[in-house]
Amino acid sequence: MADVAKLAGVSAQTVSRVSNGSDLVRPETRDKVLEAMQMLGYSPNVAARALRQGKFKTIGLLGHHFDRTGESLTTNGLITAATAHDYAITIVTVQESQIGGWDDAAMRLSSQAIDGLVILRAEHTPEQLALPAGFPVAVSDSRFAGMYAAVTLDHESGSVAATNHLLDLGHRQVHHLAGPADSDPANARLEPWRTVLRQRGVPVPEPFHGDWTMNSGYEIGKRIASEGEVSALYCANDEMAIGAMHAFHDAGLRVPEDISVVGFDDLAVAEHLPVPLTTVRQDFHAIGERLFELVVEQIENEDGPAPRRRVVVPTTLIVRSTTAPASRVG
Repeated sequence: MADVAKLAGVSAQTVSRVSNGSDLVRPETRDKVLEAMQMLGYSPNVAARALRQGKFKTIGLLGHHFDRTGESLTTNGLITAATAHDYAITIVTVQESQIGGWDDAAMRLSSQAIDGLVILRAEHTPEQLALPAGFPVAVSDSRFAGMYAAVTLDHESGSVAATNHLLDLGHRQVHHLAGPADSDPANARLEPWRTVLRQRGVPVPEPFHGDWTMNSGYEIGKRIASEGEVSALYCANDEMAIGAMHAFHDAGLRVPEDISVVGFDDLAVAEHLPVPLTTVRQDFHAIGERLFELVVEQIENEDGPAPRRRVVVPTTLIVRSTTAPASRVG
């Protein structure tokens, strides 16, 4: 900062004021400081553009499990939309998915050179983050959905379609391999399954709970195969469904002749499995695009705080080869 002040012929305090966007600096002085910043490489792309346009053209992205397929694909959709509109993305990973972890990460990001914040699947969180008033925020499948602009998936229609599909094939019972019990998306898929069974007069069994991974699907699949009483299984995601099908194969069970399986996500691999997977399709790329739109409309709104819009992304049942009419007692 001292070098910038010396080159521009101003005080360090003036440079600080320009960096912070203060209105107390005369236009000609501000231009000198910006020119000095450019010459010395003092954050020229960010500082100069932000001070001239009032924006950094950068969005912060906050998440806990970027290694998961859903988060990764959603992030790709967000980045694609941002790039098309000349925005950059700054990513921060929450190491501990607890209240303090989300708050600390959000405050850290909001104090940096960003115009708004996108939050992916925040769980174990406070009702509202400690952010500056009016700061643009958009969230997906999050407990913050009531406080900020949100993109949510139509979990209900997907689960209803999956459960009805299996019952319509003549299965007398549909079991459910759910995600973690404390996961909002998992519960948003579990409750409609229960509701459909009750509405159709089918006893509701206890769900199995995995952790979204193929390994957990495989372990639970081994239990299901050993009990031998399940003819139809609706899984809360494709990865657990694939793991369960591997376990069934290892146990000598045939899919779909002995047991029908439905997943949720429609990952790219789903249609290329030895037995293509019947699954509920969600458009991760569209979720990322909608998140970008929600946060940018707040950033670019010059008439005060934008309304907290909620966008619902639809789901579609994709019937392939892992489901068939019941051939044994379920």
